[in-house]
Amino acid sequence: MIRPFSLVIALVLFGGTAHAQGIDLSSGGPVEVTAKGTFEVHDAAQEVVAEGDARAVRGTTTVLADRLIARYRKRSATAGAAPDASAGNEVYRLEAHGHVRIVTPSDEAVGDDAVYDLDQAILVITGKGLRLTTPSSQMTARDSLEYWSQQHMAVGRGNAVVITNDARRVSADVMVAYTDPDTKAATAGKPHAGNDADGAGRLKRVDAFGNVEVRTASDVVRGDNGLYLPETGQGRVVGHVRITRADNQLNGPAADFDMKTGVARIVAQPGARVQGLLVPNSTKADTQPGKPTVKP
Repeated sequence: MIRPFSLVIALVLFGGTAHAQGIDLSSGGPVEVTAKGTFEVHDAAQEVVAEGDARAVRGTTTVLADRLIARYRKRSATAGAAPDASAGNEVYRLEAHGHVRIVTPSDEAVGDDAVYDLDQAILVITGKGLRLTTPSSQMTARDSLEYWSQQHMAVGRGNAVVITNDARRVSADVMVAYTDPDTKAATAGKPHAGNDADGAGRLKRVDAFGNVEVRTASDVVRGDNGLYLPETGQGRVVGHVRITRADNQLNGPAADFDMKTGVARIVAQPGARVQGLLVPNSTKADTQPGKPTVKP
């Protein structure tokens, strides 16, 4: 059955009962779907299609898009409940298309298209301008952004970048950022290292895979894979590591770095040598007529 409407209309559906954390539609009461354009209920396909300033709200999480599709099924009976206690439908998948924004009081994710699996509490966003902003950091990516609510984990794929609130930057082909679910409130309405009950938590670890680049105050560290711990500002890059400082470069199998001090150093394997290219500074004598000029 198709029921079109031109005014705002809401369809209340239920969802699962998973524990909410960060951007999460898997719990928090009914899912309310509204639209200012058309609103269609396809009973045979068990889907609701909302277009025109469409939005889905559950708890403190809101999904906004040009078009929303909520796929639903018969709600599972609850063990020991009265026969009619579990009557109704539940949403198991939400699709958003066009100018997608997913917001909570502290977090925001944007892109062109998004799919949210309520059973798994997993959000996947694709399109241009992908961005996930939390109280402690921002992640961007070219191919896709994923948010795994129950694992307290965000994944950026394709030229992924994580920038913390204090402007520390790590980039790689794939980035996996983990947050601390136990972190609580800080300054309301402002970026902070902590988190309120609805936020994604303080960033506690970043794993980087493929073409890793870390920039400190004085060095650029590149390698195959890396690990960064924002709370201490320390991390390690491994595999074909290169540390560039001005015109100088050091090469080795691994490097430790400290974002707070700006220091990076090569870690050599036992018995191995660290390679480096050190370029001496030019002096006044070097540039006098008849004297050779020192060049990189």
